[in-house]
Amino acid sequence: MRRAFISPAKYVQGEDELLNLGYYVRTFGESALLIAHPEDVARVKAKLDATAGKFNITFIESGFQGECSRQEVARLQAIAKEQRCACTIGLGGGKAIDTAKCVAEGEALIIVPTIAATDAPTSHSAVLYTPEGAFDDYAYFKQSPSVVMIDTTVIANAPTRFLVAGMGDAISTYFEARATARSYSNVNAGLPNGVREGICGDAKGTKTALALAKLCYETLLEDGLKAKLSCDRNVVTPALENIVEANILLSGLGFESGGLAAAHAIHNGLTSLEGTHSYYHGEKVAFSTIAQLVLENADQDELDEVLSFCASVGLPICLADLGVDSISNEELQEVAQKACIPEESIHSMPFPITVEAVAAAIMVADQIGREFKKRKEA
Repeated sequence: MRRAFISPAKYVQGEDELLNLGYYVRTFGESALLIAHPEDVARVKAKLDATAGKFNITFIESGFQGECSRQEVARLQAIAKEQRCACTIGLGGGKAIDTAKCVAEGEALIIVPTIAATDAPTSHSAVLYTPEGAFDDYAYFKQSPSVVMIDTTVIANAPTRFLVAGMGDAISTYFEARATARSYSNVNAGLPNGVREGICGDAKGTKTALALAKLCYETLLEDGLKAKLSCDRNVVTPALENIVEANILLSGLGFESGGLAAAHAIHNGLTSLEGTHSYYHGEKVAFSTIAQLVLENADQDELDEVLSFCASVGLPICLADLGVDSISNEELQEVAQKACIPEESIHSMPFPITVEAVAAAIMVADQIGREFKKRKEA
């Protein structure tokens, strides 16, 4: 059996870590193409100026236009070539990070998240969109970022909702990796472009990835609420540090090398409901994790544990929490059908999947969440 595990070459996090960014740029050369929204640059401008001066490097401003599109990637690659940039930096949220991955194409890449809202920073994949913002395609690269660097002072000063959404994304990691391991399904770490390279692209997850996914879940339960309270007060505590690591590193390695299953597929289905559009990825994943547990008839104690955690930090546990106060049978079927398309990760569950079963799981998960809230409010 072929197994695969993928990770960044280096991961580092800490208070004021941005002051060391110039050191990592120096390992590649004297200049870096900086891909970031202007607002994100403004938030950390003093630290960027300080590290540039200390390590005598230059940040080349990219004028990032906000969308990870083929046109924007081509424009930025031209700038990098013209300016002879030694490396690429993706600083900010998901779009800037994914654009940097596409520009760098797996070489000399430094990722600097300014929020801990998803587990994407460590991965070797990106999502491409059209210039208008519609989904285009997935992109995979030969390796993960060279450096993933997180300044936890910056994370602590970002809105708490981002950190909580990251916990919602991370809460699914163990349950999806567990399902993938039970079904012996393939994982993203197994070279999705292997056919073009003459290498078999099929690979199963490792015990290492499953162990990291489990540690991710345990860390959330232990430190999630404390980290939220720390972020509410814009301070860095050991609990906040632990949750940043769980949201980004443990969940990132866990999903890519451990596998995705029903939760992320159901999330994708939920995006067809207009009410969910103002909610973050991780917020939708949190409810979708509950639906996955219903789908697999998980132990009641485990289900209650997840519900209690989500409620404690403010993650959605029913459809109403995602802006969906009511759902018609037609809408429910549309969600389930989208979650069950042949290429979706839901088919990594260790049993056959049907649209009817997924629709039922969503409906029951919603009811369980509503009743849980009523008991808590009583």
